[in-house]
Amino acid sequence: MAARNIVTFLLRQPTSAFGLIVLAILILAALFAPLITVHDPYVQNLNNVLQPPGNGHLFGTDELGRDIYSRLIWGARITLTIIFLVTIVVGPLGMIVGTVAGYFGGKVDTVMMRVTDIFLSFPSLILSLAFVAALGPSLNNAIIAIGLTAWPPIARLARAETMTFRNADYIAAARLQGASSLRIIVKSIMPMCLPSVVIRLTLNMATVILTAAGLGFLGLGAQPPLPEWGAMIATGRRYMIDSWWLVTFPGLSILCVSLAFNLLGDGLRDALDPKQMNRR
Repeated sequence: MAARNIVTFLLRQPTSAFGLIVLAILILAALFAPLITVHDPYVQNLNNVLQPPGNGHLFGTDELGRDIYSRLIWGARITLTIIFLVTIVVGPLGMIVGTVAGYFGGKVDTVMMRVTDIFLSFPSLILSLAFVAALGPSLNNAIIAIGLTAWPPIARLARAETMTFRNADYIAAARLQGASSLRIIVKSIMPMCLPSVVIRLTLNMATVILTAAGLGFLGLGAQPPLPEWGAMIATGRRYMIDSWWLVTFPGLSILCVSLAFNLLGDGLRDALDPKQMNRR
């Protein structure tokens, strides 16, 4: 299905259209952050601390007098960086493990799936905390930790897809023509698994964002003064009784982006599944 047709299908569904629009706004805000913000997100103004929304500050100011709107917009760049880096790690890693295990079966499948099961036996946030504690608190280490914990569901999905394809006629024909196992996996099986993997990655992004925000909230992710949304909530929680805007706007940002990925993932599942499209 062509990309243009997929976008058209997504825009016809209210829920997936909402997700697509929110993510488009996120990307545009990150790209044009210097143009749509008038305050430096790092500059402190101790004469203007904890100001409510208004008076030149759309979302108010924080405990150091920094503009919250500007910090949210620049924080969108951090969120997109996390999403991009986790995706390019999790997607290929999970697909390689899953397709190799599903194609070869036997001992290879057993070993790879037991390793996968070990990772799946721990909640993703707890396992991420363990990795970050070992690597040290920083944004880069948080991304590595999230990437190391988010691939097992992708591997499980790719394995299940591979097991349905490995006995197909076109795979048997490729073997008869002398194609190597590597070529069959890369050229014949991975493209068939790609739509399902893309859908699962999109649905997983909400979990990735929440995990990154959780690490930032605990002080193990992005470090001050980076305007990461979870870290903003962590610093603002001490003043939230009287200054509600410190946690409300970062929290709404996390909520909207996470919801957008979930809705977009549901829409992609329908767009890439002919049976679902025919039902509609």
